[in-house]
Order: sequence, then C-alpha cells, then structure tokens
Amino acid sequence: AAGHGMAGKKEISTDGELVIGGLFPVHEKGVGSEDCGKINEHRGIQRLEAMLFALDEINKDRSILPGVKLGAHILDTCSKDTYALEQSLDFVRASLTRVDGSEHICPDGSYAVHDDVPTAITGVIGGSYSDVSIQVPLRQ
Repeated sequence: AAGHGMAGKKEISTDGELVIGGLFPVHEKGVGSEDCGKINEHRGIQRLEAMLFALDEINKDRSILPGVKLGAHILDTCSKDTYALEQSLDFVRASLTRVDGSEHICPDGSYAVHDDVPTAITGVIGGSYSDVSIQVPLRQ
C-alpha cells in the first residue's frame, strides 16, 4: 500500500501518534540454517495487508479517532519462534527507551535530545502461531 516504507530488516513501519505492532509470518520457516524460507501468502501476506488496510481505513475516517493517526510497526516472524523473539525485542527496546526526556538533563542544564528513539508500541497483533506468541516478551 502507498505510504508504507520497507526497512533493511524484515519490517514495515508507518508513522502515527499511536503505533500498533504486528507479528506476521510473511515468510515460512527456513530450511537448515536459514531463518526464513519462501513467502507465506495466505497466513502472512494476507494478514499483513489486512492490518495495513484497516489502519488506512481508520485513519481516513475522521469520525473514528478524530485527531489521532494510527501507525504500524510490523515484523516478519518467519514462522519461527526464536526468530520472532529476536525480532520482537525491538518492541521491548522501544518501550524501555521511550522515557520522558525531561528526566535526562545535560550538565549545561539543557534537556537531552533523543534523535533516534524508537516509537513505543501501543499494542500488538499476532503472532499467528502459538509457539511464536509464547516467545514474545511484551510488557503489560
């Protein structure tokens, strides 16, 4: 869909005041030492597209969440629990790093500027497989 950027890692991110995480098996489990195999059209791609479509529809309809834009941070689990765990640590890092900047005051008295702070995740959709969901370390 237009407006959705693909990063070097297996992820898709869109901007928003509230960001919803997604864990989808876009690829099947790899063979041997490979983490990721072939594209998983039905269980992965269709669900990813459904989430992006739903967010686009909500953002277009100003009566649903007026003044709030929903964003997305979607990760490919490659249908593998250990790979999903590694990928989803981004969600945890984001919630731990997203601290009120006023708590970090520089020696000259100015507030710290966080140029590359990951976006905190409001909620997460997925994973598609229970062994993947069990591995995901999400904080309440």
